[in-house]
Amino acid sequence: METICATGIRVSELTYITAEAAREGRAEVILKGKIRVILLPGKLCRKLLAYMRQHGITCGEIFLTKGGKGLSRRQIWREMKDLCKKADVESTKVFPHNLRHLFATSFYKICKDIVKLADVLGHSSVETTRIYLLTAGQEHARHLEQMRLVI
Repeated sequence: METICATGIRVSELTYITAEAAREGRAEVILKGKIRVILLPGKLCRKLLAYMRQHGITCGEIFLTKGGKGLSRRQIWREMKDLCKKADVESTKVFPHNLRHLFATSFYKICKDIVKLADVLGHSSVETTRIYLLTAGQEHARHLEQMRLVI
């Protein structure tokens, strides 16, 4: 979950997070004829390398089942729901893609550049990226209050 959240990758792209990528600090995702570089934060790389040492992983995919196959979307979703149940979070609100949205909003709050965010997320259109940044009416109301334009 930390890897998805810290990089903004799709669950289907988790297979590109390999031992080699953890050592290099970057992964190349090749999907739909496009190549995208995923930068791995240093802290994440250190955690991945420690996880690899602990599990005897030296090359290839990092996240595997006990049988040695890559984790499926369903398995990741199930693990997230189990974790949320332990944390007393309503499981109907838990989806792996939410981590991608969290990454997008966090990245945008720091850089304030939707074009850079679109590039990081691998979107060819800024309009697709805009969807990730739509906010609830409550947040708009809070911003209006913070403007203090009425005396």
